[in-house]
Amino acid sequence: MIIVLKENTTADQKDQLVKWFETQGLKVHESKGEYTTILGLVGDVASVDKDMVEMLDIVDRVTPISEPYKNANRKFHPLDTVVDVGGMKIGGGNFAVIAGPCSVGSREQIMETGEKIKKSGASFLRGGAFKPRTSPYSFQGMKDEALEILKDAKKEIGIPVVSELISIEHLDKFEDVDIIQVGARNMQNFEMLTELGHTGKPVILTRGLANTLEELLMSAEYILAGGNSEVILCEEGMRTFEHYTRNTLDLSAVPVLHQKTHLPVIINPSFATAHSDLVGPMALAAAACGADGLMIEVNNDPRHSIADGVQSLSPEQFDDLMAKINRVREAAK
Repeated sequence: MIIVLKENTTADQKDQLVKWFETQGLKVHESKGEYTTILGLVGDVASVDKDMVEMLDIVDRVTPISEPYKNANRKFHPLDTVVDVGGMKIGGGNFAVIAGPCSVGSREQIMETGEKIKKSGASFLRGGAFKPRTSPYSFQGMKDEALEILKDAKKEIGIPVVSELISIEHLDKFEDVDIIQVGARNMQNFEMLTELGHTGKPVILTRGLANTLEELLMSAEYILAGGNSEVILCEEGMRTFEHYTRNTLDLSAVPVLHQKTHLPVIINPSFATAHSDLVGPMALAAAACGADGLMIEVNNDPRHSIADGVQSLSPEQFDDLMAKINRVREAAK
């Protein structure tokens, strides 16, 4: 339920109303705009008399929320959420590019790639430490050693780092990771999402291969309900009958999610297409349709990459793409 307060409502009047709702066992989320204050009620609102609340002098209107997700709902939080990591912002008109190899392969690889992507304008360095793989015989990541390499890169290059969490048991190892990525396979790992809600650390939540946008928002709700508002949604394609690309990249998810939620939305064209020559066109399309950022796989030596080299750009290709992305974003304003 949404309660919109009148413009002349005092802080004391608002606080009294909030306390009354809290005595009913409800959580109250406050969103303050330039002219209005919105109170979002989360919990069992059946006990709240809508007509009585609407009659209060300080209340402009009361609107029930029919969607099952509350905290993630734009009605609940009209202003865009901006995730700020050490001055690097995503959302609310701020565009960020996350780049780096699918998997950390060596210290030299991460340091060289990190230096080059930063010069090209990337905001974050991404590297996989623990890798969930379909085959048990595929490379599973350098694990703890990879996290140490990322930590060193963060310190020496001066760039925030992103890595994927595949098990809640590893959470304590991610203290120095600036943004935790939840991959498509874990989108509905509700125990993990609940625990991440208690961390306060920014989370990139990736849409599952066969999940609806509402299911993605409901997964985000688990994190938000725990008190962590630093959530970024990521689209990297759906599984369809098409076989020329790994997934079918759903760019329509960007405007739809912007209508439904205040959370930032980024696109991963590398994983979606699985072909380096398709990454550029899809990245430009994502920038044109209003995405808040991109996650692009970049490797200092794609041909000898330990994992997913076929979908990785070289630093030179990435530098060229960044220039094109900036021109597209400028043209789309």
